[in-house]
Amino acid sequence: MAEAGQVRDEERDPRQEAARLAALAQIRQYPDPVLRMQAREVDGFDDDVRRLVERMKRLMADAYGVGLAGNQIGILRRLFVFQDDEDEVRGLLNPRIVERSDELETDEEGCLSIQRVRVPVERSVAVVVQAQDAEGADVRLELEGLAARIAQHEIDHLDGVLILDRTDRDSRREAMALLRPQPVLG
Repeated sequence: MAEAGQVRDEERDPRQEAARLAALAQIRQYPDPVLRMQAREVDGFDDDVRRLVERMKRLMADAYGVGLAGNQIGILRRLFVFQDDEDEVRGLLNPRIVERSDELETDEEGCLSIQRVRVPVERSVAVVVQAQDAEGADVRLELEGLAARIAQHEIDHLDGVLILDRTDRDSRREAMALLRPQPVLG
């Protein structure tokens, strides 16, 4: 998911901006087909998985994101990293939503894989997520507000679902027009 507090490019330190651009270059961009693929369960909790989670945390931070799913870096494994309610960055493997609040809220969402696009998306205000951490220990998180929204967004990625699929028709049409390559007239 894209950055929470939008910072203008011209306000960033040149080194931070270079790190952001380098991170974004490693994140798959729409319409890359991997973004539409369903991720497989993680079945081993070894050093490779732990290194992957740490790499994803760094990429997310460098890209000024608040969430990043495996699909977004071309890895079809059910794992994502995100900023939780306490602003801690966590990695969740094999996550699934086991409870959703009946209360829904619509808010604008962006995505590190769909640059320049923000669309309204309706989500549950609170969710309960069961998963494992990078060590394989069971985790159960009760999330509300922004953290709940981020978790739902990232789990959608693992299922091959994008914010373009969750928004209203008019917002989708506007987003697609922005994403369509523009001809260069010379």
